[in-house]
Amino acid sequence: MPSSHPLDTVIVGAGPNGLAAAVTLARAGLKVRVLERHARVGGGLSSAGLTLPGFVHDVGSAVHPLGFASPAFRTWPLHAFGLTWVQPEAPFGHVLEEGTGVVVERDLRTAAQNFGEDADTWSALFGPLVAEWRGLLDDVLKPLPRLPRHPLTLARFGVRGVPPATWTARLLKTPEARAVWAGLAAHANLPLGTPGSGAAALLLGTLAHAAQWPFPRGGAQALADALAAYLRFLGGEIETGVEVRSMRDLPPARAVLVDSSPGVLLALLGDRATPAYRAWLRRYRYGPGLLKLDYALSGPVPWRDPSLRRAGTLHLGGTLENITHAEASVARGVAPERPYVLAAQPTLFDPSRAPAGQHILWAYAHTPPGTPDMYAEVIEAQIERAAPGFRDLVLARHLTNARQLQAFSPVFQGGDVNGGRGDLWGLLARPVPSPTPYRTPVSGVYLCSSATPPGGGIHGMSGYWAARAALRDVFGKR
Repeated sequence: MPSSHPLDTVIVGAGPNGLAAAVTLARAGLKVRVLERHARVGGGLSSAGLTLPGFVHDVGSAVHPLGFASPAFRTWPLHAFGLTWVQPEAPFGHVLEEGTGVVVERDLRTAAQNFGEDADTWSALFGPLVAEWRGLLDDVLKPLPRLPRHPLTLARFGVRGVPPATWTARLLKTPEARAVWAGLAAHANLPLGTPGSGAAALLLGTLAHAAQWPFPRGGAQALADALAAYLRFLGGEIETGVEVRSMRDLPPARAVLVDSSPGVLLALLGDRATPAYRAWLRRYRYGPGLLKLDYALSGPVPWRDPSLRRAGTLHLGGTLENITHAEASVARGVAPERPYVLAAQPTLFDPSRAPAGQHILWAYAHTPPGTPDMYAEVIEAQIERAAPGFRDLVLARHLTNARQLQAFSPVFQGGDVNGGRGDLWGLLARPVPSPTPYRTPVSGVYLCSSATPPGGGIHGMSGYWAARAALRDVFGKR
């Protein structure tokens, strides 16, 4: 039950950014209450029994390299509140056209040597960043523009991250290395020829070699629950099942932080926001959506290349050219015949999430608006090509389309899991061009969702930086 004591801050939404904002404020000694419309916290960071009893699936995100490496999360004692990270034997793998696999090792030297004549290039791309990965995260997961604390490392990142991913791919000679680079870049949900698309490949590749790509034991919900438990330990409050439709639905507080979409913020502020600010929010751009499939399986995925069982995450997309074509097709509004599929197989490393001997698979493909649910067969065919006999193992399948994902959380407008288009302009004006984009024209009201810097991903830093802004502006704390 919420207390009757006056509140300092109210957080609308208990997604990872809302929870991170709440923890940041509570750590500063403020009285915080979080309001969440669902029955549980987490938003896109949650788990549920989507198929059959005993199978635990991730509703949104499944693998969390940024969550593990987050400058906020890694300094908070979340392990004391039940969070345990599971590290797969290898961070990720890539499936080429003929079904052969490329498993990328955590050890940079080993991974580079596996790329043959591209060994030196791979080492040069990632080596300096891996050596300074904590400093890199500190600088890239903050609002722009800010003076970097590690300018040389950030400059190295920018040289290869700002150009299109296809440009950097020209440095690589082997089909395997070029395909792996493309699979990393495609996480950005942008055509690979878009400026800035190389940043996703560079950041995720760096984390694969520095911190690996882990996931919480028991499912994504474990990270959300640990954040919530830590918040309560600090004296914060959480109310679930609370629908906030207007500012009148909120209890009195000196500051309000909104972990939701610009559209929801616009509705909450109404005429209190300036016409210019309302216009910016209306123009906010989103990327393509997705179609996501969760499987309950009678056994492990029978990959044509058995080495792929060592990887927690898989990219099914073929060559650089295949992936470039698929992502460009989505951007043009055409669902590709051979999509880039992102998959995760957590029960190979965390058997607690399925009955004994059985498994789950999490998979999605980027899709243009209006893609019918029958496109699931195209995605499944991509998996079957890499793992003949996969369909015979399917006990149950749960489909989530872009419309359902948006209904679950308006942060994912149009099914865009990154909370907004992640090109260079989308990062510089997210959601407005401002040195402190978390502030709104209404005093004491802030936006703290993935529609603010540093954008999509489970890292909590959008909430953290919004809370820091509120601490300075409203409470005079730094």
